[in-house]
Amino acid sequence: MIQQRNVALCIILSLVTCGIYGIYWFVCLTEDTKTAANVEGTSGIVAYLLSVITCNIYGLYWAYKQGEKIDIAKQNRNMPSSNSGVLYLILCLIFPIVAWALMQNELNHLAEN
Repeated sequence: MIQQRNVALCIILSLVTCGIYGIYWFVCLTEDTKTAANVEGTSGIVAYLLSVITCNIYGLYWAYKQGEKIDIAKQNRNMPSSNSGVLYLILCLIFPIVAWALMQNELNHLAEN
């Protein structure tokens, strides 16, 4: 079951808590995307730790794979999909919280269906 989250509230909480809620949000995004796509993958906590250990190099790979998983979830629900992985990768290079917000928005749409 994918939990819908208010994107604006997630962004505000991430900023107010100096990124602590952002860590929780990152983990939840990872777990919800795996659930939506019905695929196996790295757990959210491991993905976060790998991002920290590799100075966010793994975080860029994670963003691309998140896009692929969201596209798989859309295809499974007969929804039109695009190559979201490239978009999330580019956004994570510039402003990661925007990529996370877009991922959450897509997951919210998937949860409605």
